[in-house]
Amino acid sequence: MKKPLVGALFAVLLLGAGIAPATAATSRGAAPVGTVGAAAPADRTAVGAEKQIRAQAIGFAGTVALSNCSGSVVRTPASQPGDPALVLSNGHCLETGFPAPGQVVFNRSSSRSFTLLNASGSGIGTVRASKIAYGTMTDTDVSVYQLTSTYAQIESRYGVKALELSTAHPVAGTAITVVSGYWKRTYSCNVDGFVYRLKEGEWTWKDSLRYTSGCRTIGGTSGSPVVDDATGKVVAVNNTGNEDGQRCTDNNPCEVDENGQVTVRQGINYAQETYGIAACIGTGNVFDLNRAGCALPKP
Repeated sequence: MKKPLVGALFAVLLLGAGIAPATAATSRGAAPVGTVGAAAPADRTAVGAEKQIRAQAIGFAGTVALSNCSGSVVRTPASQPGDPALVLSNGHCLETGFPAPGQVVFNRSSSRSFTLLNASGSGIGTVRASKIAYGTMTDTDVSVYQLTSTYAQIESRYGVKALELSTAHPVAGTAITVVSGYWKRTYSCNVDGFVYRLKEGEWTWKDSLRYTSGCRTIGGTSGSPVVDDATGKVVAVNNTGNEDGQRCTDNNPCEVDENGQVTVRQGINYAQETYGIAACIGTGNVFDLNRAGCALPKP
């Protein structure tokens, strides 16, 4: 997992709270606020320039910074303005600690706060949870908080709309942007493919999304929404990467195919698909794990 207390806090101790090392971040494919990608050479190709323009359309509006991770205010296609808003992040970002394999956190009271960002990455206010609606690290690595504010209240007060969850499986080759509210940085790349099983330490995730090498996410980017550049919808949630080339250990996930063959890709990062979440959310943005089409693990 992209644990912020390893990578992010180390950078904070070196450079001061809330300040990312710009040179290190850009060398790893990150983009500072207001830019996308590392500084461009004078002879940038037309293809590279087109990618730069494409990614600039993806801003920070609707993303949030947690105390230790990134996240975003999200809605399903059926969510209504008067529904309590939802915040999406990782299961390993829960304030209750990492859920054990097989554990599902469901409808647990929470008063966690989130810093809401505008399009340019500035913090414009604080929204607060009423509960952890859902959280797990089994099959996927996801947490969804229900807020005390509705979508209409957030939009009226802050002028920010929620990001919409895509209900379609992502497609290989799609141009994507990982948007980190914690670091106020974006990472642009493409969907490289999908992993039958992604194993990291005690946990195993199904049908994970693998990035091309441009998305070199770091600690603190956990929980960032992965946005389809063409649609602006959330297709996945950023969660991990192989840091040291180790095999299936913490911070070094490995890929396992249908035949049990293991592949290690050092320096490559991953996300968990989110298209199945909407099927588990009913009227009033209430999680109902017994709804038709809902495949999320149950408590």
